[in-house]
Amino acid sequence: MSPSRAFSVLFGAAALAHLGALLAGSAVALVTKPALMPLLAAYVLTRGGPRLLAVALLFGCGGDVLLQVGGEMPFLLGMASFAAGHGCYLVLCSRHGSPGGARTRRLAVGYGAAWLVTVALLWPGLEAGLRVPVALYSLLLVTMALCATRTLPLAAAGGALFVVSDTLIATGVAGWPQAPAAQFWVMLTYIGAQFLLAEGLLRSAEGAGRTPGPSSGERERQRTASRASTMPKP
Repeated sequence: MSPSRAFSVLFGAAALAHLGALLAGSAVALVTKPALMPLLAAYVLTRGGPRLLAVALLFGCGGDVLLQVGGEMPFLLGMASFAAGHGCYLVLCSRHGSPGGARTRRLAVGYGAAWLVTVALLWPGLEAGLRVPVALYSLLLVTMALCATRTLPLAAAGGALFVVSDTLIATGVAGWPQAPAAQFWVMLTYIGAQFLLAEGLLRSAEGAGRTPGPSSGERERQRTASRASTMPKP
């Protein structure tokens, strides 16, 4: 088994163990959560992926650990760690994404409207010290998600799932009623988001590193020209 395959299996096993522990209310969740993103980062590196992508995932690990601590300051520091990871994703999307166009502008309107409505609804329930940081962080988050739409669909789906996951967290912070097993749904969407972003950006980087070869028609013309050049002259 290749190293990248081994780390992908370990990541999948850790994710299943973590989600199962959340459903069971087991303390195992506290141990498995900090292991998730380092395993995914190791998978990226053993695939030869960009180091910046691994750094983004490790910033995610920092956020995971800090959010487990509890309290306003660890929450703010955890949000800052996730924000740093989103910054890395923005750089990667700019490097390996398309320039964008009319579709990107339409999606920008949609993401912008979703950001405004969500912040307006959450604002009254947030503590005063969290309101501006949450608004700024969520703006960076939707910007990252929008930028991810300029790469492969996998990364675009990952960006959208990240918005869903963090919105679920924000509703809890704002004191909204929560669904049963709320942390399970937060982590399910978060794990999916990070994996899809990592896989999509990894494939984008791999695609960018390949030098396109000649088309089949071009290869045929080259063979014809080669045969013609070796034919005896009259």
